[in-house]
Amino acid sequence: MAGLTKENPFDIARRQLDAAAGIIGLDAEVLELLRWPMREMHVTIPVKMDDGAVRAFHGFRVQYNDARGPNKGGIRFHPDETIDTVRALAAWMTWKTAVMDIPLGGAKGGVICNPKTMSPGELERLSRSYIRQVGRLLDLEKDVPAPDVYTTPQIMAWMADEYSFMQGHNDFGVITGKPLALGGSLGRGDATARGGIICIREAAKMLGINLRGKPAAINGFGNAGAFAHKLAVELLGMKVVAVSDSKGSIYNPDGFDHQALMEYKKQHGSVADFPGSTPLTDAGLLELDVTVLIPAALEDEISCRNARNIQAKIVAELANGPTTPEADKILHERGVYLIPDLLCNAGGVTVSYFEMVQNASGWYWEEEVVHRQLEKKMAAAIKAVHQAAVQYSVDNRTAAMIVAIRRVAEAMKLRGWV
Repeated sequence: MAGLTKENPFDIARRQLDAAAGIIGLDAEVLELLRWPMREMHVTIPVKMDDGAVRAFHGFRVQYNDARGPNKGGIRFHPDETIDTVRALAAWMTWKTAVMDIPLGGAKGGVICNPKTMSPGELERLSRSYIRQVGRLLDLEKDVPAPDVYTTPQIMAWMADEYSFMQGHNDFGVITGKPLALGGSLGRGDATARGGIICIREAAKMLGINLRGKPAAINGFGNAGAFAHKLAVELLGMKVVAVSDSKGSIYNPDGFDHQALMEYKKQHGSVADFPGSTPLTDAGLLELDVTVLIPAALEDEISCRNARNIQAKIVAELANGPTTPEADKILHERGVYLIPDLLCNAGGVTVSYFEMVQNASGWYWEEEVVHRQLEKKMAAAIKAVHQAAVQYSVDNRTAAMIVAIRRVAEAMKLRGWV
């Protein structure tokens, strides 16, 4: 909406931390350490463009907290990237790995660029140059990056190759989300969506909701949103009645066929105007009368402006930060069961951890093993969060934060940091 500015994401991350810390009476010195990244690097990246000019790009790598293990977090290529966005995402990754109880810390990286306007050659040179700058921070025992917004397995392959060249030997394990031919993991492609779908299934069990045949809406039809459509139908028996991407939102009360919609988007670049659909506004999609709403697009999609109009029984955050703190309170008061991002979309980092384990051991798992291990992790995590929410009478995001910061604080104390 015109005239409205989005809140600083790092301010949001710290407010979430402060709220959870206050509820459990976290020691002041522990809280002060957790409110800041442990280290961060700002880099200027020279890249020769196709026209022969050299352009300077600016990038970041933030390592938030590694008390529980090596830092883990994606690299984003985005024109609106900021250091505070990267700081916030690194903090959320710290809580995410702790909620999932995997032995990692949290990090994030980003480059201010518009990959949609860059050629493959320019993207390769940017990717390699970024690794040359931040590579001194990386190692399987220090910090392991992964793909994120507008970065791909191919970009990860270039980065892994550049890092290996710098080390003088193959060291593919320092990057996850790689192609299978370079040590990637089976089951990584749909891991974020699959983890979210498992959370939805477990939440529905706890709430006594039968999902079969019930409607779902997906805001954002990128990788996570598209796989969520496929798996919601295949694993939960739901019908996806509304989807959106950056160019439009569509609705059909009878549901959409996943394969037909994917083929249409591939041909036309958007889901907009899909045959048999009715156009919607983004606001209209979010406020539909559906059983499950899956925000899988941008930050701050659900705020105090529309939280009172959300009709879904379950909101499953596949995107990072789609709900503001004010909206959290409103949804909780209205009885909407929100599965927060640091739990709901943690399937990606969990399978990235599985990839690290496979790279380190040289033993690669079958896809069914990846799915089975992911299911165990997700089911255990949502149970822990639900129990904390009941114990402290708080919303699920605060409960997830409580689970996470207790685990990180315990590691910090055991290591003698505080």
